[in-house]
This record gives sequence, C-alpha cells and structure tokens, in this order.
Amino acid sequence: MPKKERDIFDLMDEWIREIEEEFERMEREFMRSFREIRESGSGEIRQFGPYVYGFRVTVGPDGVPKIEEFGNVRRIKGKPMISEEREPLVDVIEKEKEIKVVAEVPGVNKDNIKVRVVNGNKLIISAKSEDRQYYKEIDLPAEVDEKSAKATYKNGVLEVTLQKKGGISEQGTEIKVE
Repeated sequence: MPKKERDIFDLMDEWIREIEEEFERMEREFMRSFREIRESGSGEIRQFGPYVYGFRVTVGPDGVPKIEEFGNVRRIKGKPMISEEREPLVDVIEKEKEIKVVAEVPGVNKDNIKVRVVNGNKLIISAKSEDRQYYKEIDLPAEVDEKSAKATYKNGVLEVTLQKKGGISEQGTEIKVE
C-alpha cells in the first residue's frame, strides 16, 4: 500500500496542535510559578505583573516556519521567567540599499526611547516609561552606515531606517528618535 503524501494543510494542523499543547503546558507551569510571591532585594514583598507573552509564526523563503516570541515572559532552562523588560515585536525588512526595522513599543514617550547601532551590524532598542520597559537586540542582516540612520516614532510604532554598508564603530552610535 503506497504511503499517502501529506499536504501543507496537514502540516499546519499538526503545528497548530503542537503549539496548543505547548501553550497548555506553559500555562500550567506559569500558574504554578505565579502563585509564588518573590521577595525583592529591598525586603519588600512583590508580586510580578503584568504578564505579557505572545508569538508569531512566519514561514521564510526556505519554507521553514519560524516562531518568534515577544513580551516579558521568557523560558530559561525550560522554566518560565518574568522580566521587567518586555521584548517588543520587531520586523526587519531588508531592501537593496537599506534595512528598515519596525518595532512595537506602545506606551512610551519618544524622548525615553534609546536606539543604538553597534559594530555596524547590531541594533539595540531600549525604552522606558513609568509602567513599562522594552529592550531588544537585533542582529542586522548586513552591515550598515551608522551615520545614515533615521528613526521615527508614531502611535507606538518605532521605525528605524539604515543605509547598508559604511563605517563601523565599536562603541556604537546613538540615533535620535523623531
């Protein structure tokens, strides 16, 4: 009897089932972890929150699905850990002569956003407000000219445009957010 070939819909159903099972397992682990109250270094009792976790699934040009997580819940050695810093959802768009990075950092003032290019191939985004913090290091797909960088912030969306190639700085170049 010949083996039935699986189509893309069967594969997608299987991935969705696996993701649902993983979320159920993570939810059980989170609930067990969140019941515990941790003591901070100042001696005050502190319960963590809010908890932000999300993911997106994209399929690259090679056909391999890629899962990106964002938020302030991370898995370290298989256990969920809560961080005060949220990891924003980021898109990196590479064009012929430029790289555009789009990051979701809602709820902060543009004056509290720091964007740096380091070594010509890494972008670091950090932002703070009274009730939230964001931090993300992004490996760029090509070397960029740090001096050409431009950043804008509108409606919670940070957009950084960098021209490809150029000078490299070990200390990094800070980019003014407009």
